[in-house]
Amino acid sequence: MSKYYLNYLDELESEAIYVLREVWAQFQNPVILFSGGKDSIVVTHLAKKAFHPCKIPFALMHVDTGHNFPETIAFRDKLIDSLGTRLIVGSVQESIDKGRVAEERGKNATRNALQITTLLDAIEEHKVDCAVGGGRRDEEKARAKERFFSHRDDFGQWDPKNQRPELWNLFNGKYFEGEHFRVFPISNWTEMDVWNYILREEIDIPSLYFAHEREVIWRKNSWIPNSEHLIIEAHEEVVTRKIRFRTLGDITITGGIESEADTLSKIVDEVSAMRQTERGNRTDDKRSETAMEDRKKQGYF
Repeated sequence: MSKYYLNYLDELESEAIYVLREVWAQFQNPVILFSGGKDSIVVTHLAKKAFHPCKIPFALMHVDTGHNFPETIAFRDKLIDSLGTRLIVGSVQESIDKGRVAEERGKNATRNALQITTLLDAIEEHKVDCAVGGGRRDEEKARAKERFFSHRDDFGQWDPKNQRPELWNLFNGKYFEGEHFRVFPISNWTEMDVWNYILREEIDIPSLYFAHEREVIWRKNSWIPNSEHLIIEAHEEVVTRKIRFRTLGDITITGGIESEADTLSKIVDEVSAMRQTERGNRTDDKRSETAMEDRKKQGYF
């Protein structure tokens, strides 16, 4: 009798699809948190596979800080049109205008933490009981503490010491009124897995991930893209470099790396030799040793 083997990418894909189908089975109004980054794109692609030939049964939710890369917004709108699904947009600028949050000031100001209030308001407004995200355990030590089904209390907060057991891939999605869950189908994937999967599946991604010429400044050991939102000091010089981005966030905090990787195959080769985490070029994570965990406890992605 011949033996049947699964490629490791097939195993990861199967696991993620199982989690997505469990979400649809256990929750009333789930959404996919879509940032336009590679991880949320992969989750969306997996959802297409999970429910084929039907359309994705989830709406996509994007928290728009107003400081996004223009390329990311253009990619988002194009993808939504092709999927024929609903897009929910939570606006940080609207939260600022309503006095829900106060904008940071100074050279290192960012709207990243302000997304928490906007996200929680959108979840409450649209009665979302499950938000599916592209978080992975290898990204950051706080995310390594997450389970597949991550409970949030009625304030939207996360308690890393109060995680539900997930023995034998049995997921407990029960919650009281006002609470909700965050679910991470690709928790067990690495950055390398994501890129190999994108290469194999020929998934379309924003041009920002490929090496290209761009105006940047050197700040906190990263190439920060020049933009209308960036406050440039007298000693900082705007130069043109061929760079690409390993992870996408606000244009004011996302650092690029010098690279010649302008194809998916070259990106895979480059990532295989990397020794620094992809979030090492995110200035918002450098504010403190527990920056990510502190935001997550408050309701961050």
